[in-house]
Amino acid sequence: MNKFTLAALAATSTTALTALAALYGDTPNATHAWSVHDMNRPRPKVIQAEPGKPPSDAIVLFDGVSVDAWCMGRNENEPCKWNVVDGAMEVTRGTGEIRTKQSFGDCQLHIEWAAPAKVEGGGQGRGNSGIFLMGQHEVQVLDCYDNETYADGQTGSIYAETPPLVNACRKPGEFQSYDIIFHQPIWEGNVMKFPGSLSVFHNGVLIQDHWELEGTATHMTRRPLKNKYAEKLPLRIQDHGNPVRFRNIWIREIPSRYANTTHGGPGVKEADVMALRKETAALLEKKVKWDAPNTFETLRQAMEVLSYEKTEARMEPFIKLAQAYLEGLAKLDAEALKNKKDEIITLRNDTNVLIRNGVFADTCKLRAGLQKIIDEQGFEKKR
Repeated sequence: MNKFTLAALAATSTTALTALAALYGDTPNATHAWSVHDMNRPRPKVIQAEPGKPPSDAIVLFDGVSVDAWCMGRNENEPCKWNVVDGAMEVTRGTGEIRTKQSFGDCQLHIEWAAPAKVEGGGQGRGNSGIFLMGQHEVQVLDCYDNETYADGQTGSIYAETPPLVNACRKPGEFQSYDIIFHQPIWEGNVMKFPGSLSVFHNGVLIQDHWELEGTATHMTRRPLKNKYAEKLPLRIQDHGNPVRFRNIWIREIPSRYANTTHGGPGVKEADVMALRKETAALLEKKVKWDAPNTFETLRQAMEVLSYEKTEARMEPFIKLAQAYLEGLAKLDAEALKNKKDEIITLRNDTNVLIRNGVFADTCKLRAGLQKIIDEQGFEKKR
């Protein structure tokens, strides 16, 4: 279970845990630690995403000036030998591929590239390079503007596996963009649970739609993935002998599809879900003041706790409080009940949520008592 989740919950304000406490959407279950629309669920981190700039949480790999983030592919101690020309990093023929000094796993990668303006060669010999995620899986870079080649080697293909959905190439010499979402294969021991996937946008157009990987980069043959590799490896860019230029390269590390074990998704684990629900219930229970004069708020807080983890120890004081609340309502006249109309209906609705989700039985006495008052007083009668 993600410890950050609990830390974030613990840091949530008292206002969010009490004044906004309510039973609204479906409650937690065996595969979801949070309710639908749960106000207790930790919010995403805030980042800055300004037009034309890398997101504030991105790692800039090339800013148009420095190649310090890169080294030659065969030797991490050998500085990058590719030239920087007019704010772009250009393949220097014969020097070999380059790779990042830092290693990455699942990621969002933005990279801009341009094939040579002077058209030379054809097919695979024209503006050829490649971007290798974790050094294993290639997204093809190629000038396919009015250039015929095999489909699984076109611009934006997962090389030797699958063609792009469309050819979105611009003219030679014009800069183009790739936005790539990569998820690495997931293994459980020696068994592969998920083969990994690639989604690619070329010049803003979706050309690879969550393609599940068949293997590692190859040429002429198929190379199924048989063995697990490291969880993080360098990003590589190929020297294919053509002076392709690259600029504005940044990367964001993103969670594995299987990192979330507490709320839906393919990696969910019931034990982790129940552990987080237990922790959340305990944290929320500290806010419940059983002797508070506002029985309405206390009942709502208690029911929220019960939605995460129902125990006999919690049900006992809740039942006593609910009984006392109904007894108090029974002593009120019609006008006083009318003044409490909204809270009575709210509590009835809360109990309905818990009954709908199997937390309370359909015979819940609190719901029955509240519904009787609502019916007798005509609170929901259409005018």
